[in-house]
Amino acid sequence: MKKHRTLTLLLPLAIISCAAPAVYNSANGQVEVRQASPALVQQGNQAFAQYKAQHRVSQNHAARARVYRVATKLRPVVNLPGANWEFEVFDDASANAFALPGGKVGINTGLLNIAKTDGQLAAALAHEMAHVTSNHAQSRIQTNQAIQLGGAVLGALIGGENPQTATQYATGAANLVFGRSFSRSQELQADQIGTVFMARAGYDPAEAVRLWQNMAARGGAGVPEFLSTHPISSTRIKALQDFLPQARAQRR
Repeated sequence: MKKHRTLTLLLPLAIISCAAPAVYNSANGQVEVRQASPALVQQGNQAFAQYKAQHRVSQNHAARARVYRVATKLRPVVNLPGANWEFEVFDDASANAFALPGGKVGINTGLLNIAKTDGQLAAALAHEMAHVTSNHAQSRIQTNQAIQLGGAVLGALIGGENPQTATQYATGAANLVFGRSFSRSQELQADQIGTVFMARAGYDPAEAVRLWQNMAARGGAGVPEFLSTHPISSTRIKALQDFLPQARAQRR
């Protein structure tokens, strides 16, 4: 889901996105959990505290109760040792949510209007929890470092009289080709793992498809998918539909 960009001082890359090897074993239904480093968890905690200080926390009791109700069902089926899960609702009309290392999850009231049922809300929360259990933040950091290094090398090779400018162009091109597609890959991965989590919590994973159908129905041209860090709704819907049989097999 679309992420906020206001935490750049504390955590420039850990609002989650990027590529990683598969963390779901379709043969046995096991989800691989990847622990974040203690330093990254600390950064996540600091960033979440900063975000709460800078953004208005919702005082809508019904909205908060709904999020906590769904989160309470999801927590027991998401095995992340040492996680200190915290869910906060922000008074923001945009249909966004985000996750940070260590188990910090924020959701906007605008997304609650899109998620019409508890099952659809479970899809959104489980998606963010999947980012955390897959440690996508660390993968994003490593990828970004590699892109910057590659851009610097390429810039030195083609820089001519102005290697600094050439490096900037090279890094930007590398990020467009690799970094953004990696982000979309992780979003789709979190979609799949999220449906496994929500199924284990007793929700119908087909609600994840309905959530993205609701998002698509909102309209708006948006940006082309190849220029976006997140897949367009039709891509997510198709991928989720293809994965539904495996997710439903995890329902309890």
